[in-house]
Amino acid sequence: MGIKVYKPVTPGLRGMTGYTFEEITKTEPERSLIVVRKVHAGRNMYGRVTVRHRGGGVRRYIRLVDFKRDKRGIPAKVAAIEYDPNRTARLALLHYADGEKRYIIAPLGLKVGDTVMAGPSVDIRPGNALPIANIPVGTMIHNIELYEGRGGQLVRSAGAAAQLLAKEGDYAQIRLPSGEVRLVRQTCYATIGQVGNLEHSNIKLGKAGRKRYLGIRPTVRGTAMSPRDHPHGGGEGRQPIGMPGPKSPWGKPTRGYKTRRNKQTDKYIVKRRK
Repeated sequence: MGIKVYKPVTPGLRGMTGYTFEEITKTEPERSLIVVRKVHAGRNMYGRVTVRHRGGGVRRYIRLVDFKRDKRGIPAKVAAIEYDPNRTARLALLHYADGEKRYIIAPLGLKVGDTVMAGPSVDIRPGNALPIANIPVGTMIHNIELYEGRGGQLVRSAGAAAQLLAKEGDYAQIRLPSGEVRLVRQTCYATIGQVGNLEHSNIKLGKAGRKRYLGIRPTVRGTAMSPRDHPHGGGEGRQPIGMPGPKSPWGKPTRGYKTRRNKQTDKYIVKRRK
């Protein structure tokens, strides 16, 4: 995986970086594993904007990724490593021995021709999935289930990896990439290894247009607005925020303000990320 730097023939290309895509082995997605992505532009079922600064972007297909890894005991051969426009990680196309094809998140080191498998007694190798109870302490894992059978919900982005710290009773302690230590049931499945595409964090978009390709619209600073539009607005020239702590457009505290409300799952957090 490499990063390419563009020759600065225009201001937008100065400082822009992109992927070399040298690990990609197939350019077109598997037709049976894609569905059309409908753009909602941040609107809910009533047509109201609930997420600002969304809309536009290039047309994409959603790849149906197997987060559950529920084909147990059937070996699969890695047929291709593919690009996915909907996530930072790469995808690995698996051809199972029974003829079925599925996508999984490609871990670091997985290559075309490798064999992966899911099940309680498979080897500890990148790409294999097994219950946390059967994974040795200290192993790096990703695509971790929070509820048995629901599918992986944690540690799925490029370069991410969690570490299995300890096992006690029905639960295991896992250190997440944020630094948080969390309890997860040992019957939940996880995939061995670190998510690939480590260089993603070094990508510089370089120009506003690349942000628009991603479906992200312009964001106006609150200090550039009037007082009726934003709590930070108003004043002659540039002014400080002038209030105890920054606020959202609706007057709610932001930037560091805790918004977590789910007290039922507080008992599963051993150590906070801060």
